[in-house]
Amino acid sequence: MPKMKTNSGAKKRFSLTGSGKIKRKHAFKSHILTKKTKKQKRNLTHTGTVHTSDVKNVKQLLALK
Repeated sequence: MPKMKTNSGAKKRFSLTGSGKIKRKHAFKSHILTKKTKKQKRNLTHTGTVHTSDVKNVKQLLALK
């Protein structure tokens, strides 16, 4: 059986932490920032982790088990 290919879009958007969790960036921080408050933009800066219900799908895209 051939090797699984990593999804090119997913490898640019997700990364693994040392403990094996999947990090992600928040959406809505790329453009049209003038109407968003400072607080909203500041909170979108921080990275988050992928929700447990989505971990299986993201790992499949990243060709991890």
